[in-house]
Amino acid sequence: MEQTWEVYALKYGDRPGRTRNESFLFDDDHASPHPIDYFIWVIKRPGRTILVDTGYDTEEAKRRGRPILMHPVEALKSINIAPEEIDTVIVTHLHYDHAGTLDSFPNAMFHIQASEMAYATGPCMCMSALKMPFSVEHVVQMVKHVYSGKVIFYEGDAEIAPGVTVHAIGGHSKGLMSVRVKTEAGWLCLASDASHFYENFMAKKAFPIVVDVEAMYRGWEIIQSLASSTEQCVPGHDPLVLDLFPSVGPTGVVRLDRGATSRIS
Repeated sequence: MEQTWEVYALKYGDRPGRTRNESFLFDDDHASPHPIDYFIWVIKRPGRTILVDTGYDTEEAKRRGRPILMHPVEALKSINIAPEEIDTVIVTHLHYDHAGTLDSFPNAMFHIQASEMAYATGPCMCMSALKMPFSVEHVVQMVKHVYSGKVIFYEGDAEIAPGVTVHAIGGHSKGLMSVRVKTEAGWLCLASDASHFYENFMAKKAFPIVVDVEAMYRGWEIIQSLASSTEQCVPGHDPLVLDLFPSVGPTGVVRLDRGATSRIS
């Protein structure tokens, strides 16, 4: 039997004061409350610990006026994972809330799409609406990792480890990718921001921060095809994730690899 992985979602922040216009384009209900959660994800089995995205730190929280509940490294420590244990960091894209603590993992190799690196350092960053989700400090840190030989680039889909693959999506950011993981409950897709919420891909409602709307729409089909069920297509920011999957350890940590405890109607 093929070996499977444990997968955890760790909430490190939230923004309860948002409204639906910040989550969906052309939605009839644009004023109702629509909170967002911020996660990092851990994929692990004996001898291997993979981190998917690195969250953002307290300095970035101050810069943007978006406080976090805890530093992502502290979230990892809450489930007894030291940053030195992590040998692989998958950076789904370089937006500030996914690539903000890149200097905290001294033993890790960083995995990213070449198109995302080119996008985050290219002419599109001269356009205020496109550069808004990026932090120059984070991008510079990734450039430093490139020069120190700690970055592995991909051009499309690839295998990170047996049972862990990355899939190029685009849409929300030029080089956005999602992650597929083999678990005891079947195939799990960590969609990251290919879909911020279940409602994005289930109701086909585009998220307002987007570089390519067509790619975003096509991405919804891809991420659903990667998962064994709707619930196991895990969006990047949906508070529902904490309700659908079993809680383990401290508040804000759920285990994804054993399947959801309820279904989305």
